[in-house]
Amino acid sequence: MSNLRKIAAATYLLPQEEGMLVPGLVIATEQLIRDVGIEKPLDQVKRVAYLPGILGYSIAMPDIHWGYGFPIGGVAAMEIEGGVISPGGVGYDINCGVRLAIVPIKFRDLSESNKSELIRTIYQFVPSGVGHVHKGKGLTHLDYQRIVESGARWSIEAGYGFPQDLIHMESNGFIEGGSLDAVSEQAKERAQNQLGTIGSGNHFVEIGEVSKIYLPAVAAAWGIEKGQTYVLIHSGSRGFGHQICQDTLNQFIKMGFAENLPDRQLVAAPINSEPGKKYFQAMAAAANFAFNNRQQILFWVREAFYKVLGTHREEVRLIYDVCHNIAKMEEHEFQGKQVKVCVHRKGATRAFGPGNKELNPLYQQTGQPVMVPGDMGRASHVMVGLGNPLTWASACHGAGRAKSRMQSSKAWYGQDLIKYMEKQGVKVMASSPKTIAEEMPDAYKDVDWVVEAVQEAGLANMVAKLAPGLVLKG
Repeated sequence: MSNLRKIAAATYLLPQEEGMLVPGLVIATEQLIRDVGIEKPLDQVKRVAYLPGILGYSIAMPDIHWGYGFPIGGVAAMEIEGGVISPGGVGYDINCGVRLAIVPIKFRDLSESNKSELIRTIYQFVPSGVGHVHKGKGLTHLDYQRIVESGARWSIEAGYGFPQDLIHMESNGFIEGGSLDAVSEQAKERAQNQLGTIGSGNHFVEIGEVSKIYLPAVAAAWGIEKGQTYVLIHSGSRGFGHQICQDTLNQFIKMGFAENLPDRQLVAAPINSEPGKKYFQAMAAAANFAFNNRQQILFWVREAFYKVLGTHREEVRLIYDVCHNIAKMEEHEFQGKQVKVCVHRKGATRAFGPGNKELNPLYQQTGQPVMVPGDMGRASHVMVGLGNPLTWASACHGAGRAKSRMQSSKAWYGQDLIKYMEKQGVKVMASSPKTIAEEMPDAYKDVDWVVEAVQEAGLANMVAKLAPGLVLKG
């Protein structure tokens, strides 16, 4: 940590050492730099810089914390020729991501009985927790094939949403290049009944109030108003992506790709090699599964609003859906020229700025929405991307953990956590008390500090602040 050198607002250089192919770059304020848990993640930032083909910097976002291989909150771009693709740079939960929807109801106008009934109904409609799935025959091989080939469009054509939802998703809810041939039978079996489910850990459905507007013009363009009810959904590819990651790690290590790396968890294959191509195909398949998962969760949330409040389903309007565990082929400006790179974002969000042709016409004018969940007791944020080339147009993905799950569970052992959260003005439901203990607000950094660092560094600007009121945890 003592080696960090401030080079710009909320931007620190981690000098290049022996073995590192590029320096590290840390987006943070002094307040976040003093975090006692930052040393081990910074070691991971250094190790990522050993990977062949890495360009620019090994980057850490202000929500950085320890992860598998890459730190969570890590970004690295690899040149296509000579560069590598790393499952640890994506994570086990491929295309874990967040989507935000807005409801044309003032949250404070909801009665306490309405709120209780709403969260109970969502709990009934959306399975949460380890092993909880939707009942039924499950996905067929043909279903999987169509999911991989068309992304979230598959769910919409099956009646789980509206065509306009697609243009409010990163990459229109579809990652090209997926192939079911690259996916094991075990992965398909694990996820057969998991579409439309939250899963466990830090995944959630959160409902609350837009409490503050920072950029009125951008908020107005997006249709976000102070006092409105919002819905935030956080989930990913479930057992499908987890198994794909594990299968690939096993294969890559067996093939010897971990040799000469400082950490075998960084194991990576050349992008243009057959194993590298196969992983990308499987990863894209899992990413498309995740888009469908969040689409179907939103469908059931819309059903709950209709059942409890009579809100028409199309009135629960999707603002945006972003990935934050992904490797994507993108074009960026680097050293004065356009280059195609494979950008690994592990616990980091794409933050394209105004004018980017990949965005829909509305977001080309403003920049893309960036969702930054905080914790279930304090706040979350909506930001707008600025397309900063220093970080390959990336920003943070959340508050970032301040305590491990075990530390949080020990700190809250024996207390009535649901009653405690009710006193904070938040109704919480979960499949297990253990999950609530692991996810208590003080287990996370203060999200206000994190988004301030992102804004100071010029990666994204704050648009609106969200105050949680109802939370369904995995």
